[in-house]
Amino acid sequence: MSNEQDDIIICRCNEVSIKEIREAIKNGARTVRDVKRRTRAGMGLCQGRTCAKMVARIIVNELKIPIEEVEMDTQRIPVRPVKIKNFSSKEVSDE
Repeated sequence: MSNEQDDIIICRCNEVSIKEIREAIKNGARTVRDVKRRTRAGMGLCQGRTCAKMVARIIVNELKIPIEEVEMDTQRIPVRPVKIKNFSSKEVSDE
C-alpha cells in the first residue's frame, strides 16, 4: 500500500526517502546506525546532522517505542578537501 509521504526525502545528501527508511526498519533496523547501514541515510556530506533526528523519529513511530530507546549514531566531522601544505610547517612548491 502506497502512502503519500513515501516519496518525502529525509536524507537530502543521499536522497533517501521515508519509504526506504520504513523498509529498513521492517527488515530489522532498530537504531539510527542500522538504518544508515541499510540505506546510506546520514552518510552524505552533512554526516547525519540534517537527517539523524528525523530517522530516529521515524524509528519511534514505526516501532512504537520511546525516543530514549533509540540509539543514535556517532557524529562525524564533514569531509572537506584540505591542501597538503596545511599539514606542513615548511613551504611546499606547486611544481
